[in-house]
Amino acid sequence: MASALGVGIIGCGNISTTYLRLAPLFRTIDIKAVADIDMEAARARAAEFGSEAQTVKALLSNPDVAIIVNLTVPAVHYRISKQILEAGKHVYSEKPLTLSLAEARDLQKTADKRQLHVAAAPDTFLGGAHQQARKVIDDGLIGKVTSGTAHMMGHGMEHWHPNPDFFYKPGGGPMLDMGPYYITNLINLLGPVRRVAALSGMARKNRLISSAPRKGQKITVRTPTSYHALLEFTGGAQVTLSTSWDVFAHRHGSMELYGTEGAMFVPDPNWFGGDVLVAGTDTVARPLPAWDHPLSAVNDSVHGNNANYRGAGLADMADGILKRRDIRCGISRALHAVEIMTAIMQSGETGKFVTLKSTCTRARAFGIAEAKALLK
Repeated sequence: MASALGVGIIGCGNISTTYLRLAPLFRTIDIKAVADIDMEAARARAAEFGSEAQTVKALLSNPDVAIIVNLTVPAVHYRISKQILEAGKHVYSEKPLTLSLAEARDLQKTADKRQLHVAAAPDTFLGGAHQQARKVIDDGLIGKVTSGTAHMMGHGMEHWHPNPDFFYKPGGGPMLDMGPYYITNLINLLGPVRRVAALSGMARKNRLISSAPRKGQKITVRTPTSYHALLEFTGGAQVTLSTSWDVFAHRHGSMELYGTEGAMFVPDPNWFGGDVLVAGTDTVARPLPAWDHPLSAVNDSVHGNNANYRGAGLADMADGILKRRDIRCGISRALHAVEIMTAIMQSGETGKFVTLKSTCTRARAFGIAEAKALLK
């Protein structure tokens, strides 16, 4: 049996550098080629990382490639992922998987028909910190989780991204862009969601780019830039989720969960590591003892000394295909996350609760031994 699967990448923009830089960490994936509608971008990225540049058409028919990673902009995720499936390849998509539940269901149907697999980022919930938080819940250390809060709030993408326009168009916004990290981790910790309600808003109609190379240019905002949502989980927990690009400063923690026997404070689910704090009935929050999970070690100084193992979900997908087991970032969970986000957006427009149609299971815990086995 093969020990690794060949991987191709479509989309050679900003995020492709992260995948190409981190892919060599994992034993189950082997990057074979990259492609982009702009061949100059593909050639530049291939030269940078010692890969091969191909046209999209050539990559789709490359016999050495089993999985294609879709790193295009969200507006074309569905179309490109369907093309990949129709070419007979497995799909791993950047988040969000699609921009609607109907599109996600169609990908699922197409994949099932062709006996292929679809998975999607984010995979940060596989990180050591979030798996340690998962163990706290599974071991009952804070009792039954009854409520919680999650906050992703900042002042927008135009302050660092070289081309931030798509963040402020339909299909962008803080819910679809950053919500996947928080919602996917909540699914990992608490399971599926039953219904949601939300308020949404837009603080400014225009944004001023302050990053190079387009500093000084204005962007017209065409999608809400703040969402304040309530999530009712099937298991009974009620969680407040805020995602906003209209906030210059705040003191909210990234994620807090409150149980019948205590509380837990979870680090930023945009990253793999960080400290997990737990308080018991004595109300004193204490860091958990160090956990030797390999996906919590700091390895990224570029983004402020964080644990960054993007590609772990792709590697787990390859391992799952090879071993014929459940894929942790698989489509049922990614589809459910898409419905949660789009239901929040719908509720923000209508002012009504939205009951979800989809559901999923929690992914199997990703422990220390299994994580170590995935790494070279």
